[in-house]
Amino acid sequence: MEVFTSSTGENENPAFEPAGDEPPPYETPFSGSEHRDVRPSVVSAFGHNTLDRAPRIEHYRNAGSVSGHRAVRPSLQELRDVFQKNDGIDTMDRIDGSDGTPSVDFESFPPPEKSGVVKFGWITGVLVRCMLNIWGVMLFIRLSWVFGQAGVGLGTVVIALSMVVTIVTGLSMSAICTNGVVRGGGAYYLISRSLGPEFGGSIGLIFAFANAVAVAMYVVGFAETVVDLLEEHDVLMLDVVNDIRIVGCITVVLLLGISIAGMEWEAKAQLVLLAILLVAIVNVFVGTFIPATETKKSQGFFGYQLSIFSENLGPNFRNGETFFSVFAIFFPAATGILAGANISGDLKDAQSAIPKGTLLAIIITGVTYIAVALCVSATVVRDATGNVTDAILTGITCNSSAVAACELGYDFSSCATEKCEYGLMNNFQVMTMASGFGPLIIAGTFSATLSSALASLVSAPKVFQALCKDNIYKGLEFFAKGHGKNNEPIRGYVLTFIIAVAFILIAQLNVIAPIISNFFLASYALINFSCFHASYAKSPALITYAIEIFLYIYVTVKKPDVNWGSSTQAVTFINAVNNTLTLSGVDDHVKNFRPQCIVLTGSPKTRPALLDIAHSFTKNYGLCLTCQVFVGPKAENLMEMNSNVEKHQMWLNKKKRNAFYAGVANENFREGVENLLQASGLGRLKPNTLVIGFKKNWTKAKVVDVQNYVGVLHDAFDMEYSAVILRIAEGLDVAHFVHAEEELDRLTMEQLALENEDGGKKGVFRRSRKPSKQVLTRVSVNIPQSAEEVKASQRLQEASIQFQKKQGKGTIDVWWLFDDGGLTLLIPYILTTRKKWKDCKMRIFIAGEPGRAEQEKADIKSLLEKFRIKCVDINVIDDLNSKPRAHNWTAFKNMIEPFCLHGADKEEANTRTEDSWKITDTELESFAEKTTLQVRLNELLQENSKSANLIIVSMPIARKGVSDHLYMAWLDILTKNLPPTLLIRGNQKSVLTFYS
Repeated sequence: MEVFTSSTGENENPAFEPAGDEPPPYETPFSGSEHRDVRPSVVSAFGHNTLDRAPRIEHYRNAGSVSGHRAVRPSLQELRDVFQKNDGIDTMDRIDGSDGTPSVDFESFPPPEKSGVVKFGWITGVLVRCMLNIWGVMLFIRLSWVFGQAGVGLGTVVIALSMVVTIVTGLSMSAICTNGVVRGGGAYYLISRSLGPEFGGSIGLIFAFANAVAVAMYVVGFAETVVDLLEEHDVLMLDVVNDIRIVGCITVVLLLGISIAGMEWEAKAQLVLLAILLVAIVNVFVGTFIPATETKKSQGFFGYQLSIFSENLGPNFRNGETFFSVFAIFFPAATGILAGANISGDLKDAQSAIPKGTLLAIIITGVTYIAVALCVSATVVRDATGNVTDAILTGITCNSSAVAACELGYDFSSCATEKCEYGLMNNFQVMTMASGFGPLIIAGTFSATLSSALASLVSAPKVFQALCKDNIYKGLEFFAKGHGKNNEPIRGYVLTFIIAVAFILIAQLNVIAPIISNFFLASYALINFSCFHASYAKSPALITYAIEIFLYIYVTVKKPDVNWGSSTQAVTFINAVNNTLTLSGVDDHVKNFRPQCIVLTGSPKTRPALLDIAHSFTKNYGLCLTCQVFVGPKAENLMEMNSNVEKHQMWLNKKKRNAFYAGVANENFREGVENLLQASGLGRLKPNTLVIGFKKNWTKAKVVDVQNYVGVLHDAFDMEYSAVILRIAEGLDVAHFVHAEEELDRLTMEQLALENEDGGKKGVFRRSRKPSKQVLTRVSVNIPQSAEEVKASQRLQEASIQFQKKQGKGTIDVWWLFDDGGLTLLIPYILTTRKKWKDCKMRIFIAGEPGRAEQEKADIKSLLEKFRIKCVDINVIDDLNSKPRAHNWTAFKNMIEPFCLHGADKEEANTRTEDSWKITDTELESFAEKTTLQVRLNELLQENSKSANLIIVSMPIARKGVSDHLYMAWLDILTKNLPPTLLIRGNQKSVLTFYS
């Protein structure tokens, strides 16, 4: 089987890296084992074999993709050299096997899959897991204490603030998750792939450690409940603290056994625990409606009483507690939001499951926490003795601190001077006492704590394993190894077990909880910053800073006309240099691709439409250089070039065009452009796309001018630039209007100068008339006189500024026929994000095989959804290989007739220097299928996209061996009589990815 290679023997399409868990970088060589082949769908769609590939999701997968196999698109050099094989022209564009038959279509083979791998959906994998982790130890044994300390008002604020933090974090996580495919590693993966290894590596280690400590917190909560039961029945083994340690260590050993058994067993255990927990929560609500017994009253429970709710409304912080210390103790209850994300590698569709399951879990559990807390706060007083004998007779005046209890018949005033054992402030088992059936609450506590502990015990090793796989910290690769069908991190489980046991030995829940709060808050902050950093969101500022920023922006926007050589300017320059140097040390990556353009406008004023369209898709995204080639003797042009630099840059700044001006003097246009292509840019700030206007007058131009124009495209592709050609029916060049306007301005200034010189003297109007006549005479020389010419000039002027106006409601029609790496799709997508183009919706047109339109449409729809690119319609064109209409074919033949050399082949034409550029009959016959495709495409464009605001079409490649005039004829007939059209051809390297 033949594999196309470059002249150096290596494949020249660097687009992916070999790492299995990584998205493709922008440049990394392929392995030599990759191959490309002719797909039947390509043959059927275009009517002939072609090395070009239709857009497919496989072209955007990484080398080790677990969700599908990767296909390799041809490189620019392969596409352009295909006709040069064996010193002849091969119109089949195929890679043949050794026997001359088409290659086997290995791309159609499914990827190997491991059997028995367990994957979870969004409910069991995320929603259930998050709810169980959030409904943790705090729900039954600390929530009542939080509301006793903070009161109903501030207690609600504690829960609400926790929900705000988790919801914002959940939204940020959702934004990052839906931005690409999510692999294993949870929060670590999200942060590291968004902010880089520096942030990801540090927070990943902390986050894994926090989850390990969380195991201890939940197990200690469970052990506290067990020990309370032992103490109640007077069967303590040693003492309270040591019994907590013993029970905790035994529990974590059992949980370790479940975890090592595998994710499937862990998931089943979680479902059982959820059922128990739901019954326990319902039991609390039911119990608050059951009339209180005398025993319960003595312990502070009186049923729903407005007086109790009013008394518990305000805060009553004790023992040195404050709002923030209470918040720090409660906040770990909300940290379960990452339980689903932490097993991202075990989810069927993490990209969809994590946002949906996490946000729903936050809402459900948040409402549950508030509802349970309000019920308890309205039924239980803060302090109670537990003595039935403290009941008092009615009619006694209540003036103690426990007014509500006094009014309800109990005197708990002694709690003000001595410690009581019951009430919201003193009894961690309030939920058990207030419920309908106490043992159910104990079971719920066991369920909540054990499920949370189990989730954390699974999460910590998974995150740590992903961190170790990336080999950020040398020496930790020992923990990267997985075991079994689900690649379980057994070594990580053991390490987590050791850390958990160490913290279980502390045996104090209120000591462990604040430690976890710090770690989790740091993780959440970085997740939010990841989203902020990726979207350039504005961070909130304090009032002082807000005022300062407002004043700074005001002065910046007003731009006072002063130049003081300030240190700010010096720092800006130094920062720019340092940032550029830093950027030069960073490898290219597909996620950081930006269209950075060389725009061949000549003077920026003379082709405004070309500059405007390029500015539309580079502004705030990438570099834009508007370039001019001064053709002629260098000595004569250097002075003009140097004098124009500052003038043109000032014009660009005035017009608010985020672009730089660059000029070059050369005696040959093509060589001048080649200089720009080679030398423009600085480090990583180097152009990657050439933007040029269509040469409308090519049929009347000199042969050398046509050769130079096509040669520029060849040079761009040789240097692996992408290419964009803009064609507007009215034309692009408005130089004669610009020159006339400049002349008018100059003469007007002369006239004003004369008037100022004369002041108010007599005869001033007589002296000013002569320059006015000169203005009219000299300017009118360049203005067409006939009515038709005037109309044409008006249309040209209007067309030249059409991209400066807000586009009306309409469509941008994208004819994505060949997979060039995605630039043909990226540019129109960027345009739709601009204010001027926001009312334009994308329509996608693709080539398809007859009879497979629905399948082709579904495939492209799936690919666009992964890219998060929206379109209003997808159209599959399955009759591209039909013959064009006779009159259109005749029009094409007439177009190229002046450039044809009949009765001679290419070799004979090359021997006659004066005819070497002409199109021979042999060449026409060889490229008949290519030619008819362009004519047919124009017919389809006329039928489907005549009313579009803008048309984007995959550009026919400028292949070696094709006559320059034939190639120009292809471009001309393809874009003839259409709305503004952009021909785009990427450099065959991926610029889009669906990996996070």
